[in-house]
Amino acid sequence: MSNSVKTYKHIDGSLLVSLHNPASEAYEIKIKVPEFTFLGVQEQPDFATIYMTFYPNKKIIELKALKQYVYQLRNIVVSYERLINIVYNHMIEEFDPARLRLVMNFNPRGGISSKLTIDSDWKIRGGQDIYQTWGEETETWLEA
Repeated sequence: MSNSVKTYKHIDGSLLVSLHNPASEAYEIKIKVPEFTFLGVQEQPDFATIYMTFYPNKKIIELKALKQYVYQLRNIVVSYERLINIVYNHMIEEFDPARLRLVMNFNPRGGISSKLTIDSDWKIRGGQDIYQTWGEETETWLEA
């Protein structure tokens, strides 16, 4: 890897910007990023679709800032596993949602594809496992 190559250490979470949530009632925001690109650990382009399910507290996601955050990743060399954790952590830090489910569905490379998921509701991630049936309805949304 040359010195000019940017790695996961260069991912700038400050590009994410929050807006005040205009509603006090509970609701769900679903965001799809269908043209997500980054450089895999072999410095070859990788492609994925990101699906976010977001239950806001006091802050919501400013979508233009999310686009800028995602665009910076096009020239970042990072593994799938590190990438989903960094993006998840940045979103939790900036937005402090009641719930965040992040799914990255990676395009096939060499005949193999993968899908990674993190959910803030999982007890193992500090959640309370209160949305246990969520995955059943979501799989349909993910295929759409």
